Amino acid sequence: MVFKRRDKQTYWKWIVEFMYPRKGWRRGIDYLSHRLKRLPDTPHKIAMGIACGVFVTFTPLFGLHFFAAWFLALVFRGNVFAALLGTFVGNPVTFPFIAAISYKLGSLILGRGHEKTAWTKIRDGFEHAFTATWANVKSVFGYGPSTWDGVKEFGHEVFLPYFVGGIIPGIITATIFYFFSKPLIASYQKRRRLRLKERRARKLAKQETP
Repeated sequence: MVFKRRDKQTYWKWIVEFMYPRKGWRRGIDYLSHRLKRLPDTPHKIAMGIACGVFVTFTPLFGLHFFAAWFLALVFRGNVFAALLGTFVGNPVTFPFIAAISYKLGSLILGRGHEKTAWTKIRDGFEHAFTATWANVKSVFGYGPSTWDGVKEFGHEVFLPYFVGGIIPGIITATIFYFFSKPLIASYQKRRRLRLKERRARKLAKQETP
């Protein structure tokens, strides 16, 4: 199997490894690249899956990127596993830049001016929205009052401009990844088929040798 591991990895270890790879980011990128090229599908479907995953990273759907990438891959008939791997373009290193660009562009499109502290506002907005949501959950069980003002403010002030602004750079980046990865995957698959063919030919020749 493509994704089978020799040692089982807990969910917590997976998060830690994702945030701080023990073998370095370069090793992780090489590993993802290797897995993408070895997926058993056409170059178009794999590249389309990657594009879907990359596009999703420009949305404020944190915690749902895997599900959104899976859905888009089904809609556009891309490779689902490639879409999931494509979401790794969004990581702790790139998210501050992606979020700031998306939010600032969305603010301009919606006529709200230019935000100089975009990342700080986005971070605080998500924190306040989570706190407000958790307070409402506790209120269902009788712990404190229920109010959705914080969530509504987050949706209007942060989520909406982030979502609107992420569409254009998301499409552009996803398109670049599609046209860049498709020929690379096709070339790799062609070389791999030739190597397998040569290996089978050598094996057959050995069997026929008296």
